[in-house]
Amino acid sequence: MKVKAAVLVLAGALLFGMTVSAHHSFASTYDLAKQVKIEGKMVQFLFRNPHSFVHVETADGERWSIEWAGGGQLAGNGIDRNTLKVGDPVIVSGNPTRTDGEHRLRMVTLKRTTDGLTWGNREGEKVD
Repeated sequence: MKVKAAVLVLAGALLFGMTVSAHHSFASTYDLAKQVKIEGKMVQFLFRNPHSFVHVETADGERWSIEWAGGGQLAGNGIDRNTLKVGDPVIVSGNPTRTDGEHRLRMVTLKRTTDGLTWGNREGEKVD
């Protein structure tokens, strides 16, 4: 009886102890047919998985949250947690959220204007 209980507990732990991974569709959150360009100063850079985020404040005081690729993908493309700093002037283009009035984008391109560092437009999302 004890063996049967132990097997059931072990089986339950294996079945319910798995990690679940899910991912949302960008098309359900962002309007991929539209593109917005913003210019401002970096106020925060969150380098993490599954998605990194850049927060930019524009000259008129609006703060934008821009969803980017994951840390692992960015690292493979030459971006690390020290690439962008608070105060860096940037120009970002991206797809706006489908919810009116939100200041959120899905990153398409990024350019730091002080040195011309750029990211985006596919094929390795190169950093120049």
